[in-house]
Amino acid sequence: MTKTVRDNLVAYAFLAPFLAVFLTFLFYPIFYSLYLSFHRVTDLYDVFGKMRFVGLDNFVQLIHDGQLWWSLLMTLYYAALVIPLGIAVSLALALLLNNRLPFRSLFRSAYFMPYVLDMFVVGVVWVLIYSPHFGVLNRLLLLFDIDVFLEKGFLGHPLSAMPAVAVANVLKSSGFGMVLYLAAMANISPSLYEAAAMDGADGWQRFRAITFPLLKPVTLFMVIIGVIAALNAFAEIYAMTEGGPNVEVRGRALGATWVTGYYLFRTFYVSLKLGYAAAISYVLLILTLIISVVNMRLFRTERA
Repeated sequence: MTKTVRDNLVAYAFLAPFLAVFLTFLFYPIFYSLYLSFHRVTDLYDVFGKMRFVGLDNFVQLIHDGQLWWSLLMTLYYAALVIPLGIAVSLALALLLNNRLPFRSLFRSAYFMPYVLDMFVVGVVWVLIYSPHFGVLNRLLLLFDIDVFLEKGFLGHPLSAMPAVAVANVLKSSGFGMVLYLAAMANISPSLYEAAAMDGADGWQRFRAITFPLLKPVTLFMVIIGVIAALNAFAEIYAMTEGGPNVEVRGRALGATWVTGYYLFRTFYVSLKLGYAAAISYVLLILTLIISVVNMRLFRTERA
């Protein structure tokens, strides 16, 4: 046995545990979900036994499913709240910490720390903050005689529930965007700012003409990952609102925070429509792949 073959065998031996986990818990479920989406399954035990083949019926049903279209609309609304607010907060933090401030490293770590926490845990904390009876936020508003959210709280009103969840998400994840912006700002040549200052440009003009245009690739990346995150949003909704509160739409009660990820969860675990849930998951997968392809094309255009 040659040394090259021996080295390759050693490398494959180290890769074997990862490949086993990857194939078992990721690769196999992806293809089994596709297989499941062509069947009608209403009992978890049927997954390991007899299932009824229905062809494309589950996918045809998606087109006529009003709850699915509502969940996609709520997902779009959630993305429209989270993405601009997340970019604004991340950029503001990066601009602040890009200056020579005392304890800058401490603040940078403090702002980034919430990002590494589990979203469900963060959601539970924000439920306490938003509580109508003992929440910190309502207590502060009462100091200014604002009691509009005292009865139901921020999460109990259809108009404020989704923005409240979005704020919790943004304040948790903005540390990641801050790090991206700080890294991009570090690559901007100081000579550009010096030349602009010599031409009489003030701080706002330098930001508008130099900083913001050069940060465009990072902003574009944050938009794309924001859309993907919105499509996969679940933990914050489950922890904070469970899809509610209900709002009446054309005589039908629908959840004001009923995003597609949460609808998928309820279809699988509550309604036990396992095959239909698999079809929904593939719709989400296709949408995510389309957005990823658009992302790569846009980045390629930016670099060109």
